[in-house]
Amino acid sequence: MQKNMALNVLGQPLVPCSFEPLTGFFRDGCCKTDTEDLGSHLVCAIVTKDFLQFSLSKGNNLITPRPEYQFPGLVAGDQWCLCLNRWIEAVQAECAPMIKLESTNIKALELVSLDFLKQYSS
Repeated sequence: MQKNMALNVLGQPLVPCSFEPLTGFFRDGCCKTDTEDLGSHLVCAIVTKDFLQFSLSKGNNLITPRPEYQFPGLVAGDQWCLCLNRWIEAVQAECAPMIKLESTNIKALELVSLDFLKQYSS
């Protein structure tokens, strides 16, 4: 039972990021990960128009619905589990969306500090 308990960056049980739209690598609403999640979808972000355009420019279209993948397409204000590296790229490009710490996976701390994440906390 305990092995399925994912923690957030605050060391507490991971709070769901979004059920509408349904997010997460496992499409369970949470930013959980495992070895099959090559993108490390760890960061619960509140996407912005600027970020969506940035992601599109990097080849990841998060705007267009893809019903075959049960993906409705995102609009500004949606919460979504982002790949940690893409979020870091967005920070460097000065278009990173704000994040929900309680819904961001503790594994994100392997690449960025909690103090850094707090600067983008909503």
